[in-house]
Amino acid sequence: MWPNGTVVFKPGGAGFVTRDGSLGMKFGWRRGVSGQLKIDGRRLDAVAPPLRSEVPSGYGDRGFQATYVIFPTEGCWEVTGTVGDAHVTFITKIVKIADGPAWRRDVP
Repeated sequence: MWPNGTVVFKPGGAGFVTRDGSLGMKFGWRRGVSGQLKIDGRRLDAVAPPLRSEVPSGYGDRGFQATYVIFPTEGCWEVTGTVGDAHVTFITKIVKIADGPAWRRDVP
């Protein structure tokens, strides 16, 4: 995780900005049980659409899984990864500085 649980999207930094202004970051997950990873999330400090995610195939049923997590707004977010009956939840603060990272990416 990032220092103090804050993910900062800044010029020259990691991550990307989508056409609709959402902020995306690559997140790695470790699956201790077999199955497909599902990622859900909600903003805790204001009303916002739910976060989106991309979980690509090709990583097998267990072990490491690369993903993209896409936050529609800045703010305090609860993120939950689920595989079968197992889950992990963390809370992170999303901050955008100026125009954010230079990388622009269109996502569904």
